[in-house]
Amino acid sequence: MRRALAHPAYRRLFLAQVIALAGTGLATVALGLLAYQLDPTDAAGVLGTAFAIKMVAYVGVAPLAAAALARLPRQAVLVGADVVRLVVALALPFVGEAWQIYVLIFVLQAASATFTPTFQSVIPDVLEDEDDYTSALSLSRLAYDLEAVLSPVLAAMLLLVVSASALFFGTAIGFAGSALLVLATAIPARRVEPEAPEAPFGDRARHGMRLFVRTPTLRPILALNLAVAAAGAFVLVQTVVIARSSLGLGDEAVALLLAANGAGSMLAALALPAVLRRVPERRVMLGAAALLAVATALAAGAVALPGLEGALLVGVLWFAVGIGWSAVETPVGRLIRRGVPAGDLAPAFAAQFSLSHACWLLTYPLAGWLGFIGLPGTALVLAGAAAIATLVAWRLWPSTASERATSESMLE
Repeated sequence: MRRALAHPAYRRLFLAQVIALAGTGLATVALGLLAYQLDPTDAAGVLGTAFAIKMVAYVGVAPLAAAALARLPRQAVLVGADVVRLVVALALPFVGEAWQIYVLIFVLQAASATFTPTFQSVIPDVLEDEDDYTSALSLSRLAYDLEAVLSPVLAAMLLLVVSASALFFGTAIGFAGSALLVLATAIPARRVEPEAPEAPFGDRARHGMRLFVRTPTLRPILALNLAVAAAGAFVLVQTVVIARSSLGLGDEAVALLLAANGAGSMLAALALPAVLRRVPERRVMLGAAALLAVATALAAGAVALPGLEGALLVGVLWFAVGIGWSAVETPVGRLIRRGVPAGDLAPAFAAQFSLSHACWLLTYPLAGWLGFIGLPGTALVLAGAAAIATLVAWRLWPSTASERATSESMLE
């Protein structure tokens, strides 16, 4: 990972990502507190609706933005998205109605859906070496994990001296810092096929989706996205219910269980560069997807155990889910980079962004609305979804193709 960070351009971009994610983490905490302040009796409903709107923005906006902004300099797209997010963060402390939250969250997430795939498409052009790029993928995953683990702690510390609404100003500072760092970075121009005629807007918007369907090495990713979303949604939606209702523990248990999930993901992210030099992506990703299914299924029994015993077992399972989550998602960028032409990287990453979040759009409501069958039943349903998705990915991904691609990458 040190080699990747030795590149000045990537180092600035990574720092921009970390600062922006720290701001996003503060916004997550602040949004929950704001929803409770506006409607204490239906704060979960407000947050659930906002979360669904976030996924809709991710799914719908990313491919459209990639097509609409394909001819603009990527630096301008990244900075513009940060500026939009900054403005929304500054507006959130002043809302007084739930519908205002919904509108602002849609705008904020639409900007994020523009920023993230564009950012992902820049990194392969900045880091052309395969090992450096793999390290960058792990660092990116690590940045997301640090945001999930450390941002709530930072928010708790800030709340000792500032009001909840002031956290949104911390979010704005994060987006401002990200924009300044992107401006200070020399970003390579887009790689475009020189003689390729410009396609109509609609065709360009659908192009990334077609890449996934038509490229054999990318098809398994479609199923693996669902495996991650099924296990991840159960963790993120039901942890508070498990900790407070099933285990009878306090708020601190919620944070510790989520931290265990983040710690597992961080461990996998740190280990993957070395692992992927020796083991093909197919074995790593399919094995990790199977781990997600098994850990989620075992959670059905763990939630029935009392107190500390149940908490320890759930913590171990959440740690395992974190490992599987990261080990499936982190190598995806390698497969996309290897499987599509350089000029198609931006629409391919945009399609992955939308397709993966479409899976979350499906599993988040399932994890929340299946409460009538109980926590064990919900866990088994989502574990079944993860298991089926893993089997589909295994069928779509011939071992010879994966091993040949990995052998070629090792020879580069």
